[in-house]
Amino acid sequence: MNSSLILKFRTLFEIERRNLIYSAGYLNESFDLSKDDMLDEVDMTSVELETSMRMRLRNREALYLKKIDESLRKIQEGTFGLCCECEEQIELRRLEARPTATLCVSCKEDQERLELNHIDGHKHKSLGAKLRLA
Repeated sequence: MNSSLILKFRTLFEIERRNLIYSAGYLNESFDLSKDDMLDEVDMTSVELETSMRMRLRNREALYLKKIDESLRKIQEGTFGLCCECEEQIELRRLEARPTATLCVSCKEDQERLELNHIDGHKHKSLGAKLRLA
């Protein structure tokens, strides 16, 4: 991958990282509850739903931040854009669509095929009997 593309991705990751850190600070500030927020059961339910949604958002942002940091590390090491499985170059179109991608399209498809099975080894019920995994 050429140096201008590396710079483009590094800049993108650094901007995203700053935005996530800023939004985390905002979420933490507005995460405090006051007694006025819990006047009755309906209000409490509403506060619990909002709290749950904020926690999910924070978890997603934390995961994304981890992926950004990993991508920045790979840029520094010179391995950004290489598939973690086959070590081939990930297509630029894929990286532009999903900059934190770690697998090429082929390896990602293989991974998704394997994930069609439940953790206990049984086929997913919605797949039917005609789908056969190699």
